[in-house]
Amino acid sequence: MRAATNWRLLLVGQSPAGRSDPDQVRELLAAPGGMAEAFHTFNLALALETATDDLHTLARRAATDERPEFREVLAPVVQALAEITAGRPRAAVDLLSGLGEKTEQIGGVRVGREIIQDTLARALIDAGQHVRAAGLLHHRTTTRRHHTYEDLLLTARAPATEAGLR
Repeated sequence: MRAATNWRLLLVGQSPAGRSDPDQVRELLAAPGGMAEAFHTFNLALALETATDDLHTLARRAATDERPEFREVLAPVVQALAEITAGRPRAAVDLLSGLGEKTEQIGGVRVGREIIQDTLARALIDAGQHVRAAGLLHHRTTTRRHHTYEDLLLTARAPATEAGLR
């Protein structure tokens, strides 16, 4: 949960509560069973936060996995995390835009998967596509109780790369 919370904090330009040790995350990924489930691997990717090179490596590894949820969904998601941390929001938008409901293949709970939408929203904002970002989040903020965090995603601020994602 810390990795997801920290990623969300980074997306809205706030400091993480306590960062994960990238060396420990690398060890977990390399260990037997380290990539046993897509949702677990997704959370380890979030724990890598701003370790862009590690995110690229993990995306390549997921892209060659025989499991479709890794190859078709997790790989582009992790690659998008790397792109946004590297200051290339348009590349992140391209990677995430076509996934839609396929993100359910990652598993876990809805609120955990919404981080993918949040990342797309941040990338859209940083790419200057504010209306599209607002449309993406509109349904969530009007049809269910929502979090202050979602309001923060919709407020104007510096691009994610200037806020510490890089």
